[in-house]
Amino acid sequence: MTTIKGPAIFLAQFLGDTAPFNSLESICKWAKSLGFEGVQIPTWDPRCIDLQKAAESKTYADEIKGIVNSCGMEITELSTHLQGQLVAVNPAYDLLFDGFAPASVHNNPKARTEWAVQQLKYAAIASKHMGITAHATFSGSLLWHTWHPWPQRPAGLVDAGFKELARRWLPILDHFDQHGVDVCYEIHPGEDLFDGVTYEMFLEKVNNHSRACLLYDPSHFVLQCLDYVQYIDHYHERIKAFHVKDAEFNSTGKQGTFGGYQNWADRAGRYRSPGDGQVDFKRIFSKLTQYDFKGWAVMEWECCIKHPEDGAREGAAFIKDHIIRVTERAFDDFAGTGSNEEFNRKILGI
Repeated sequence: MTTIKGPAIFLAQFLGDTAPFNSLESICKWAKSLGFEGVQIPTWDPRCIDLQKAAESKTYADEIKGIVNSCGMEITELSTHLQGQLVAVNPAYDLLFDGFAPASVHNNPKARTEWAVQQLKYAAIASKHMGITAHATFSGSLLWHTWHPWPQRPAGLVDAGFKELARRWLPILDHFDQHGVDVCYEIHPGEDLFDGVTYEMFLEKVNNHSRACLLYDPSHFVLQCLDYVQYIDHYHERIKAFHVKDAEFNSTGKQGTFGGYQNWADRAGRYRSPGDGQVDFKRIFSKLTQYDFKGWAVMEWECCIKHPEDGAREGAAFIKDHIIRVTERAFDDFAGTGSNEEFNRKILGI
């Protein structure tokens, strides 16, 4: 077993236009002051990184890594959540998802997809340059608008959708494999990979690709009433990244999992600051430790009630308190009687 690394923080929700949130160095110093040891970097934000430059220049990649290290921190993973989303976009979402891409590819889905694929390839090389072996992203979606089978889904639609999703991702997965990096899909609503079944459908279509791995975030499973602890039993060999994000689900006589088109504060299911929701993190950390998870516990902070700076301060302590330092010996060693083959045979009476 391995002691999980952490605490770490995903910077995406904290970056801003004022200090200390407006540069990589200053936000790392801020995070370090709260007790964080690592940062997950959103590669779409130029305040943190120029992703293309990090792929094309090992020197620049070393500079970015050096900035983080000089603050007493490590880079846990690079993230391309927004770019990964754009690898597969149903036309129903074109206008909304154009906002994730540069203006030069707006209103041009083909160019937008090509840009996103190239971004992922840059991320693989940049990760290798920085000595990072796991990468966080989304799968994108062609089928999400049909997740509820009304109107009735035509026969073969789902299979065709996953074949196309796999066709787009296989060259990317191969590229990551060439650079020794795992692609960790965050299983998430709005993606075609939104639970264990859909992940398995995708995995089959990419021929069980060794780099098609998982970012485990229990908050998304609370919102769909999925057993997020048993999920670890099923997929622990593929879990290579971990978001510590809390959530709660409180159904009423008026709304349930669909949320009634309400804002986050008024939804039956909503994300919360670590420790304020219903996720049983003691069981999660125990399971992941038992299964020898070798990655980082990264706080992803999304809460519609609490101030983010309070959430960050509390989140660092929360993760630290939940990390289990693994034992170096069995608890009952004091009662050991020694062992060798002859002794064992005597005990067995043979």
